[in-house]
Amino acid sequence: MSNQTAPISLAVTADPRYARLVRMTAANIAMLSQMSVDKVEDVRMAAEEAFIYACSAVPETALTISFEVDESHVSLSFALASDEFPSAADGEPVAYADLILSAVCDAYDKTTSPATLNLYLKADV
Repeated sequence: MSNQTAPISLAVTADPRYARLVRMTAANIAMLSQMSVDKVEDVRMAAEEAFIYACSAVPETALTISFEVDESHVSLSFALASDEFPSAADGEPVAYADLILSAVCDAYDKTTSPATLNLYLKADV
């Protein structure tokens, strides 16, 4: 693979029944980079947590997940069907997802208008 970014997107409904589809797609895309098996697992976990976040933030709405991959990284953007994120109380799925995503990703942030979760994971080899 060249070091150029290859854009890929997946459109699904924010429904937990599609979590497996999202995490398996993310893992397969991560295999296109130079990531170790452990880092591919991190991408899979991050994708699942971000998807669960989206499902609890804006359930049953349209969700577009954009992936970019090259030899050195994978980035994921989860565009929610909302302009802002709901506030989260401790113990809610959204608060838990924030904690996991901050720990697993090399970079993680949220933007508004539209509400988007942005994840970035570097390859380790």
